[in-house]
Amino acid sequence: MKTVLILGAAGQISSYLIPALLQQTDFNLKLYARNANNRIKVTDPKRETVIDGDFNDQQSLNVAMDGVDAVYLNEMRDLDSVKNIVTAMDANHVRQFIGATVLGIEGEVKGPFGQWNTGMIESSIIKRVKTAKVIKDSDLTYTLLRLAWLYNKDGNTNYELTDSNQPFGGTQVTRQAVAQLVIDILKDNSRKYARKSLGVNEPNTDWDKPSFY
Repeated sequence: MKTVLILGAAGQISSYLIPALLQQTDFNLKLYARNANNRIKVTDPKRETVIDGDFNDQQSLNVAMDGVDAVYLNEMRDLDSVKNIVTAMDANHVRQFIGATVLGIEGEVKGPFGQWNTGMIESSIIKRVKTAKVIKDSDLTYTLLRLAWLYNKDGNTNYELTDSNQPFGGTQVTRQAVAQLVIDILKDNSRKYARKSLGVNEPNTDWDKPSFY
C-alpha cells in the first residue's frame, strides 16, 4: 500500500486532494504543515497522520519522509525549502516527487495572455524558475505541474496537459482538477509522467486572460 506525504497539507489544493485521495485510493497519507493540528481535520485516522512542521525544519522533514513512497509539494516558492525537501527525500530514498508551480517558468506562455501573465506574476515566475531547477537537477522521479490561474468549481475536474516544449494551452484551471491530476499521476505505473514539466489548464480556455479577471 502506497504512502503519500503531502507537504503544505493545509493549502487550498490539498484541501481538495486529501478527501479525493481517501475516496479514490487506498493510500495512506502523511499530512505535513505548520500548525497542522490546528488547521487539518482528520476524517480517517487509520489512514491519515498529521505532522506539525515547516520546510526549514530538516529533522521534521526527515521524520516525515520515513516509509514514504511519493511526495506532493503544494507550493514551490522558496528555494531553501525545496532544497531541504530534496535533501530529506534523498536521505530516505524517496524517489517520486510531484510539485505544484506556476505557468511561465519555461517561457511557454505566448501572445496576449503571456504578456498579461508576466505583468501579473513576473517576480513569482523568477523565483519558481530557480526552485524548478533544483528539482530538475536532482535524480528524483519528478513531475512539475505548471498551473494555469486557479479557481474553485465543484464537479469540474477537467484538465489538459502540455509538455515543456509546447505553448501553454489555456488561461485557467480548477483546484479540483489539479487534485484529480495529482491522483492520476500517483496511480499511474507507466512512468509517462516521470521527469516531466507539464502545463496544466482547463480545456477551451485559450483567452487573453482568465474569465475571473
